[in-house]
Formats: sequence, C-alpha cells, structure tokens
Amino acid sequence: MSAQEVPAAQSGPPARSGAAAAIGWILTIGFNVVAPILTYNMLTDRGWSEFSALLVSGAWPVVDSLVHLAWRRKIDEFAVVTLVFLVITALVTLIGTHSARALLVKDSGVTGLFGALCIATLFTPRPLMFYFGRKFGTDGTKEGVGYFNGLWQYPDFRKAMRLMTTVWGVAYLVEASLRVALAYALSVDTMVVVSPVLIYGFLVALIFWTVRFSKRTQAEGKARAAALATATGPGPVPA
Repeated sequence: MSAQEVPAAQSGPPARSGAAAAIGWILTIGFNVVAPILTYNMLTDRGWSEFSALLVSGAWPVVDSLVHLAWRRKIDEFAVVTLVFLVITALVTLIGTHSARALLVKDSGVTGLFGALCIATLFTPRPLMFYFGRKFGTDGTKEGVGYFNGLWQYPDFRKAMRLMTTVWGVAYLVEASLRVALAYALSVDTMVVVSPVLIYGFLVALIFWTVRFSKRTQAEGKARAAALATATGPGPVPA
C-alpha cells in the first residue's frame, strides 16, 4: 500500500487550520531560531563567553516546549532536538583549544552529530524525519497530527520516512567530514567563507530533494490508490 494511502474512513488529510499553522510556525521559528540567535549575540556583545551565552540561549527551546505542552498537551520534539543541539554546541565550544581553526572544526562536529543522530534514530521505533515531517507537514491540530500518525501503519510511508532520515544523516556526515578536511587544507580566512557556503548549500540541496521526493511519493501513492479503485470497481449489477 502506498505511503500516502489512508484508511477508508478518511480518504484525505483533514482541512488545515491556517491560524493554528501560522501560530505554530511563529512560535517555532521565534523560540527555536530567532530568540536564541538574538540572545546569543546580545550576550556575547556584552562580554559573555560563548559557552555561557549558548547555555542561556538554550532556555528558549525550553520555553517553546512548555508553551507547546500547555497548548497541545504534548512535548514538541522539534524544540527538544533544538535544545539538545544548543547544549551540544555549548559543550563542543568549551572542549579543547579555542584557536580559529579549532572552532571551525568544532562547528563541523555539531553538524556531524546531527547526521549521526539521524542514523541512530533508524534503530528506534520512528526515525527523526517522521517527527520533523509531522512538525512542518501539519498545522499541529489534534486532527492533523492524528492523520499524520495514522500514516505510519503503511509500509511505503515507513520506508519513505526511513529513506529521508538516511539521506539527511549521510549527507550531514559527509558535510561534516568535508569541512573538517578543508579546515586543515585551506587557510582560516578562506575557510571562513567556504564553511557557511557548505552549510547552507547542503541544507538547501537537502530541502530541495526532500520536497521533490515527497511530491513524487505522494503522486505515486495517489496513482496506486486510483489503480486499486479501478481494479476492484463496483460489484456486478443484479439482474
């Protein structure tokens, strides 16, 4: 059965609430991206250490989790992942020497750990991209989340989630390894320019591939469902 097929009682996803989706996106981006960056920059400008600033910035995903828990009565996995990586980044910043080249290598370690986390979740009941897909592919309402959770019963859907998680994991392991190698092969001045190009280049490529892959699997699912409906067809008309 296709990744996009759903139970007979529900032939398609529920109507999405635009207001709920907008509020969810604003909270997610605000608490997990904008607020941590602003807090980190403000504190470091005032003389705080990178380690201390990162730890304080990590309070925002905690706030997001609490807001999500109060609103949806469930933990927001995306905020938890963001918090984990803010803590990892803080620890990586603290460990070892603090030369410019060492900091470039440490940055690679963070993305490499994300890749390793993706691969590790392949051995858990549900891979990481399932939770990311549910976060960004639904409006966060009970109906939308329930519909997405229900898709897990279909083998093609599970295969698609695991494939996406594998691709993201391998890609970020490659990206991290490449940046570590280049950090020692190139000058620091050159690497300061190359490093963000690699980071955002890989990210854009992965997002583009994920969107294309999702649309293709959805189209294939609809085609299989239509073929199945045609093959079964209505029963014989009584004489």
